Amino acid sequence: MRKSAAIIFAFIISQFQAQQGAYYQQAAKYKMDIDVNAEKFTYQGKQTLEYTNNSPDELNVVYFHLYWNAFKPNSMMDQRVASQGKNGDGRLQKDGISRLASIPKDQEGAQNIHWIKQNGKDLKFEVQETIMKVYLAEPIKPNSTTTFTMDWDAVIPEQIRRSGRNNREGVDMTMTQWYPKIAEYDYDGWATFDYLGREFHAPFSDFDVTIKINKDYVVGAGGILENPTEVKGYDTAAKIKAEKDKKVTWKWTAKNILDFAWSADRDYSVESFNVPEGPKVYLVYQKNDKTKAWGEAQSYITKYFQIMNSHFGKYVYPTYAFIQGGDGGMEYGMCTMILGEAKDIKGLMGLMAHEGSHSWYQQMLATNESVRPWMDEGFTSYAEGFTMYQLFPEDLPNPFAKTLEGYRNFVKKGIEEPAVWLGDHHDNGTAYTYASYVKGELYLVQLGYIMGEQNLAETLKQYYDQWSMKHPSDRDFLHIAQKVSGMDLKWFHNYWINTTKTIDYGIKDVKYDAKSTTITLVNNGQVPMPIDFSVMTTDKKVVTYQIPLNMTHTWKQKDMYGDFKTMLYWPWTQKEYTITVPYTKSQLSVLGIDFSQRIADVNMADNFVEVK
Repeated sequence: MRKSAAIIFAFIISQFQAQQGAYYQQAAKYKMDIDVNAEKFTYQGKQTLEYTNNSPDELNVVYFHLYWNAFKPNSMMDQRVASQGKNGDGRLQKDGISRLASIPKDQEGAQNIHWIKQNGKDLKFEVQETIMKVYLAEPIKPNSTTTFTMDWDAVIPEQIRRSGRNNREGVDMTMTQWYPKIAEYDYDGWATFDYLGREFHAPFSDFDVTIKINKDYVVGAGGILENPTEVKGYDTAAKIKAEKDKKVTWKWTAKNILDFAWSADRDYSVESFNVPEGPKVYLVYQKNDKTKAWGEAQSYITKYFQIMNSHFGKYVYPTYAFIQGGDGGMEYGMCTMILGEAKDIKGLMGLMAHEGSHSWYQQMLATNESVRPWMDEGFTSYAEGFTMYQLFPEDLPNPFAKTLEGYRNFVKKGIEEPAVWLGDHHDNGTAYTYASYVKGELYLVQLGYIMGEQNLAETLKQYYDQWSMKHPSDRDFLHIAQKVSGMDLKWFHNYWINTTKTIDYGIKDVKYDAKSTTITLVNNGQVPMPIDFSVMTTDKKVVTYQIPLNMTHTWKQKDMYGDFKTMLYWPWTQKEYTITVPYTKSQLSVLGIDFSQRIADVNMADNFVEVK
């Protein structure tokens, strides 16, 4: 009887665990044949897609993204930009007028699906703006694979954002978001957000892509070029054999990436070098007076990858390409498209460091950036700041001092929006930038201050170790941060991501006694925080007192910014806190909150007192 009860109990537990949903992720394999008409800026596409359903759900429909359908007048992107006016993305509008509204008819983006089949059977489909809904001939059962074939043609749009023809730096074709891409399916269902100009999400996929294009073109892409001796630009001994139509075929492969992107131009030069214990790096750009900074980049890029590999986890792919795409910067699998005409090497490397870091916080750690853009853009911005501070040392208290100052100035405008909002649903373009890039970056900076930089570094490493090549969420990251630090951090996560409340501590009063000094601190803000309070003596000695916040329940034990003495905790409901230090007025030079200047306090004016 006891044995039977144990078996029944184990069965019940197993069912409960199954209902919680074990982690899974879908998989796809693309094989594409692309024939480009470079003169007309069009192409013909054929695609075979093997799609594996690793979910516990039976799928009766699938969805594809048709991103280029956004680049035309009266598209949803055009409508959104028009409604935002001057508050919208400055790259999509000029003086409040949507740039999409004036795209000529012959330069409108289009992805025209001729047909799609599942295992040879014709399928019904509906094109809903940038989303294609496909009704399956047979359900895709859990843990099974199906094969889709399709035929389509496309018009390369006028370059407005990321993709397109003849952009402002003279690149002929930037081919991003360019093919029918199957949407991600996970515990939250299909990721079918309309494309309005922001971010993307996709399953990890393998790619086998052949591109036929005029023989005079050089192609840069994220992946492995399988026939460098047959095409222009990659091998000095190449023998280019054009067909009768004067086209050559480029063969590219890539494994386990989120997206395949490429760019083509007749004036591209290609340079390459190997990073020790890192990828082979390709620089694909127009070599001219405006791109001189690229010639200085090799040593900086090498050091950049070494820093990233050491601190954030190893880059897993064999190659990486920095490609002059001619519009800002946007990351893709094993490559990025960036503006090439930088004023100097620091400006170029800032862009390269940001977009390269997306290989960690968008590609290998593939969060849903349409839902949580702050985890993608913010963590990437943190890595950019961390590496750039070492590549180009500055006389600043920490790598993020400028970001903190920018955040303080922005908050004063009163237009902040919560970071929890979906990427495309921010009402103000600048507010989106601060919610996603800045608040996401400062999320990690504040955690370093709360738990100690060593614990933050360990959290980032464990996050990579446990979740690289997967689709983590903020809950997964927070779980690791709490485990590493031993702290409860849910309160901070809620305040910082879900609200626009701010931190504002100050020194309210100082009383000098015969043998000591008593300081009264005050919380004038809405976000409680632990406080590192320091004194500098007249002989330049710095003594720090950690005042824990009761909500963490475990106190910071160490921090790379110096030793400290831990005081009694400050209850988050308590407005003021008094601390007495064993120094007289004549022994003190400066009193202050957070000498390291990491806390995102919006009013620094009352954080320090110079003793006179």
